[in-house]
Amino acid sequence: MAAAAGAALAALAAPQAYARASSLGRRHPTASEAFVPADAALVLGARVWPDGRPSRALRQRVETGAALYHRGLVPLLVLTGAASNREGLDETEAMERTALALGVPREALVRDGSGHDTRASARNARDALGLASVIVCTQEFHVPRAMWLCRSVGIDAQGAYPPVLAHRHTALGYVRELPATWKAALEIARDSVAPDDAPR
Repeated sequence: MAAAAGAALAALAAPQAYARASSLGRRHPTASEAFVPADAALVLGARVWPDGRPSRALRQRVETGAALYHRGLVPLLVLTGAASNREGLDETEAMERTALALGVPREALVRDGSGHDTRASARNARDALGLASVIVCTQEFHVPRAMWLCRSVGIDAQGAYPPVLAHRHTALGYVRELPATWKAALEIARDSVAPDDAPR
């Protein structure tokens, strides 16, 4: 019984282990000096409160992108999320307001309102914007999967993350990444068999 449970846990963790191993040396805290310049910061969407304020996670992601811009590592912030999420709120509008307040000029901001998940954000960065390289901005638990999805569509990806906060939402984030990375692995495998332009 214990051996079977261990094998099941190892299988569940396998895609996340691969995502972390394959991104090693390419993902860093925001303040790291290890980043190299990229075409854009790909700032991934997250929750927006009913009054339009960004959640702490979303604000941290935008702060990370803004820091990269101000350091001259990226000329552009791609603010990608749902233009109408489950609550009918526009994540990218909240992201834009936050970036502007952080001193990023409007001409350096691009809103992608059809980034309803990380895979869609990666594809849009490639297909709609023609980006060849990005620094993905999100929480540490999300970075390995996001980088893998970017690489799977041909984008060179680095990952930047804000300080890891010790609270319940962070722990849940790490737990949720296990099935989420399995889903990503299956999608990547499917896409490697079926061309992007094949009927779905």
